Amino acid sequence: MTTLDDPLKKLLGDKTAKALDKHLDLRTVGDLIYHFPRRYDERGEHTDIRSLSVGEDVTVLGQVRRATTRPMRQRSGKLLEVLVEDGAGGVLTLTFFNQAWRERDLRPGRWGLFAGKVTEFRGKRQLNGPDYMLLGDEGEVSDEIEEFAGALIPVYPAAGAVPTWTIARCVRVVLDTLAPVEDPLPATVRATRHLSPLDTALREIHRPGSREDLHRARHRLKWDEAFAVQLTLVQRKRRSSALPARPRPATADGLLSTFDTRLPYELTEGQRRVGVEIAADLATPHPMHRLLQGEVGSGKTVCALRAMLQVVDAGGQAALLAPTEVLAAQHFRGISALLGPLGRAGELDGDPAGTRVALVTGSQGAAARRAAAAEVSTGSAGLVIGTHALLYEGVEFNDLGLVVVDEQHRFGVEQRDALRAKADQPPHTLVMTATPIPRTVAMTVYGDLEVSTLSQLPGGRSPIASHVVPASDKPAFLDRAWRRLREEVEAGHQAYVVCPRIGDGSATDSEEPPPDDDGSARRPPLAVTEVAPLLADGPLHGLRIGVLHGRLPADEKDAVMRSYAAGDLDVLVATTVVEVGVDVPNATVMIVLDADRFGVSQLHQLRGRVGRGSAAGLCLLVTEAPEGSPARERLDAVASTTDGFKLAELDLEQRHEGDVLGATQSGRRSHLRLLSLRKDAQLIGEARLEAIALTDDDPELTAHPALAQSIALLVDEERAEYLEKG
Repeated sequence: MTTLDDPLKKLLGDKTAKALDKHLDLRTVGDLIYHFPRRYDERGEHTDIRSLSVGEDVTVLGQVRRATTRPMRQRSGKLLEVLVEDGAGGVLTLTFFNQAWRERDLRPGRWGLFAGKVTEFRGKRQLNGPDYMLLGDEGEVSDEIEEFAGALIPVYPAAGAVPTWTIARCVRVVLDTLAPVEDPLPATVRATRHLSPLDTALREIHRPGSREDLHRARHRLKWDEAFAVQLTLVQRKRRSSALPARPRPATADGLLSTFDTRLPYELTEGQRRVGVEIAADLATPHPMHRLLQGEVGSGKTVCALRAMLQVVDAGGQAALLAPTEVLAAQHFRGISALLGPLGRAGELDGDPAGTRVALVTGSQGAAARRAAAAEVSTGSAGLVIGTHALLYEGVEFNDLGLVVVDEQHRFGVEQRDALRAKADQPPHTLVMTATPIPRTVAMTVYGDLEVSTLSQLPGGRSPIASHVVPASDKPAFLDRAWRRLREEVEAGHQAYVVCPRIGDGSATDSEEPPPDDDGSARRPPLAVTEVAPLLADGPLHGLRIGVLHGRLPADEKDAVMRSYAAGDLDVLVATTVVEVGVDVPNATVMIVLDADRFGVSQLHQLRGRVGRGSAAGLCLLVTEAPEGSPARERLDAVASTTDGFKLAELDLEQRHEGDVLGATQSGRRSHLRLLSLRKDAQLIGEARLEAIALTDDDPELTAHPALAQSIALLVDEERAEYLEKG
């Protein structure tokens, strides 16, 4: 008998084991057993050949309808063409060059699995020289095809050198010798949630006798994945809440109350509610770990600033960590303006009861850097704003009480830990994100954080209209877009033009662009450095145009943003460096070129840069994607709503689950293969309840060593880190 830890070489031989290792990263019996089928075909049911995309590697279940051999026109030899149908009207042509002998196997009526890359020739979908496995005739089952003899045929994630039927054969060999697999899940949980034993589930997911067997097996294995993630997050949350932290309670007559009385506008109901939640967390003797999510422009920065002032009132310092120098400089200017004299203590026009605001970035000159570091180390700067430069040696805090991380997904765990390590005790942490997060994502990715949500926009914000501009189908629409931009500028407003690429040989410029949805080759994405001069000489001639992208020197970036904010530029041609936090109320129109190259959430973020003042905003999404294509449908959805939470759900539907869960990270059995954030919300919620109940009784799982070990396999250090990063 074999175990999950045995090497595959022992069972399958050197050649097969090497192929599985090289092409699929499968080395042990456990690796192979946890390499679950992607789907299950059923003889007599269709694969839906019509839905296949050109360029896609597929495995199709089909029935041979016709096989014909004819001489080739352009060269010597014969061409075998085999017509395969899927039972629902879908037709696929298989082509074999100089292999006429295959006609004996590929007889009309035979069912088979056919694997290859989809191409198109004269409007017909085809596979050139595909690998195939023919299924046995009625009543005829050989050892070679035993794994396909049942009603349900597993189709595995495969590689060209290791087709699905080879994997199925290897799984059959392994399952025939596999000892019963120990079940680490507590019997009470298994009984309460009506879950199959693990050994049964692992066998039936590969060899289901029926759809019901398959459903039970998948449900159990999904549960294991959800339970492992939730236990990891609940344990992390419990450990962090047990750490000591210095309470930073609110004071009656401090900076915060003075700031509130001087605010030129009323806080929204949501901002007040979130303020109460954060204030209560800061007053506890354990570190706050809170996620503040809200729509673009919902007022998260004011909520964060009020929290920072509460900490300063309590004798501490607060640091705001921004992902870019542009954003750090803007936060510095914006917060300094909001505070006014309260942020200029020690200056002639400063309020003696106030504090100071320090900016720390990597591009600062030595003198400015030393001055800022001195204010931070003495504590005279209660508020410190910066990029990752805050993490370096030479920046020491007097008493760091709160870390605010803006857009946490742009920072690694090590960077945030380095900032936390600058405090004597763990500081309170507030994470802000402007990308609305569906509930299941928040529960699975941010499950160790308390979540506060701002869904209400402050008064005075203007609506944003969004439209798709089909540049290929209707070039006149693009001409009209440029005229519309000029009209806004003539009315005294400003505009953004966003491109997906920098240009001039930047690192991404050398990458081959991915194929279009129809598999055809794509031109390179439009670039800032190429588009800006074309606009200046063409449709935007005579307007004051600036350029902004990530490879500009920091001082130049800051100068461009200052000029734009001051109204000295009419149009800013930029990359997504303007995606986060850039606030110019006079900007009313944004034209996004090659909009189909951006994700849904990214487009929503970009769109939030306009309509920030009293004038209405306009966002034009320019694309060459044809009508009816997935890319065009995605853009139509973005244009149809400004509800970020609806768009976040759409983004989740369209993105690969692994992008969210980190399944593309290395580590073989740590992949979450079955769990779907979109479809399994209820299961994830149930797993979280059981995780909380189990850790209430046994925080470190000392009574469940097998469970702790299985979690370590499913949620390894890299995955735990990914979950923490969000």
